[in-house]
Amino acid sequence: MNQRKGKLIVFSAPSGSGKTTIVHYLLAQNNLNLDFSISATSREKRGAEIDGKDYHFISTEEFMEHKKNDDFVEWEEVYDNNFYGTLKSEIERIWSEGKHVIFDIDVKGGLRIKKKYPKETLAIFVQPPSIKEMEKRLRNRKTDSEEKIIERVNKAEREMKYAKDFDIILVNDDLNFAKKEAYNLVEKFILKN
Repeated sequence: MNQRKGKLIVFSAPSGSGKTTIVHYLLAQNNLNLDFSISATSREKRGAEIDGKDYHFISTEEFMEHKKNDDFVEWEEVYDNNFYGTLKSEIERIWSEGKHVIFDIDVKGGLRIKKKYPKETLAIFVQPPSIKEMEKRLRNRKTDSEEKIIERVNKAEREMKYAKDFDIILVNDDLNFAKKEAYNLVEKFILKN
């Protein structure tokens, strides 16, 4: 990556904490000059997700080939046989356009990016007000089976232990406030040399 480096803005959180909504809000703020890092995943599409926009949907075999070729900045088996990863080419693409990269990524992946790019990265952990509220949000989405919701809730309890390793913990108990707070944090970090 020899072009001018931009900043890396990492948003990680358990499912149902509102991180994706916050990331979409920030992407709509043109003055922040952000572009979304599209993760690669071996999982099936959900709902109205679009290949190349929401994720790069690839087979497990393709994922393993990229892994073998060291094409990932980070990767993780987030759920059984569901792999997610950030391709180096995604960061290079966005930086070559003179923009900053924003990630909506799992907790371990977010921390790996922070470790690889400590000076360029702002890592924000979006915390739901409670596990009970997070479970309610997951149910209201109506995109997952009961089994998947239970799996996500159990995973969230483990993920919350990593919150302390992030630069900022942003509690999302009021979405409008969380969006404004996220905007202020990102703007300040981008303007910092």
